[in-house]
Amino acid sequence: MKIEQKILIVDDESDFRIPLAKIFSRRGLAVDTADSCSQALAKMAAGPFDVIVMDVSMPELNGIHCLMLIKQEWPDSEIIILTGHASVDSGIEGMKGGAFDYCLKPIDTNELLEKIELACEKVRITRDEKI
Repeated sequence: MKIEQKILIVDDESDFRIPLAKIFSRRGLAVDTADSCSQALAKMAAGPFDVIVMDVSMPELNGIHCLMLIKQEWPDSEIIILTGHASVDSGIEGMKGGAFDYCLKPIDTNELLEKIELACEKVRITRDEKI
């Protein structure tokens, strides 16, 4: 039995978040979105997601802080950090905080999809090891 991987896109910019979710849905991924850290945490509590794609720069709580909150509560979920302005430092900070990987904005959709697939594979392996 194949378990469908659930993806959550967290970004406060709807002009980025919504089209990205549509692209991933057309590629067969089960995608949901959140526009803030608090909304992401509420959606995680309702039914954890396997992979979270999260922007670093958000108004309420930044993506690094949100990453740490998610990893404390749902350590098996993998997080890919999105960072703009060619800020590799934020990506590295995210990796130190437990992120699976990071992508620079503007993103290359195919590159991000590859990273999501790798993160999903890691989640599958972790899940299988626990059975």
